[in-house]
Amino acid sequence: MRKELARSMAWSSRGEHTSITVNPTPMNANKSMQWMDRGSCRNFPPAVFFPQDGAGVERARAICAHCPVKNECLEYALEHHIDHGVWGGCSERERRRIAKRRRLEHTIQPN
Repeated sequence: MRKELARSMAWSSRGEHTSITVNPTPMNANKSMQWMDRGSCRNFPPAVFFPQDGAGVERARAICAHCPVKNECLEYALEHHIDHGVWGGCSERERRRIAKRRRLEHTIQPN
């Protein structure tokens, strides 16, 4: 399942793949993460969502396109500043742009 395996994937500062052991979801998990159990990604290997090239990003986006929890997934990645992988149908670059736009909108809005 992606939520278990994706959180165990990490990259070293030199770009090498390594792994980190993390308890995926405690039994008393916050309801805010229950959306992960309904994600289309649960039926695919985690590596699909951590592509090394543009073709891989497109494959992951195609899976995300009809996912019932696409918005929750994207918001989770933005809220937790997840740097790697495709979340909610968006690449790392797209999430950085969304986050930047939101920061700018927040600073421009009058109080």
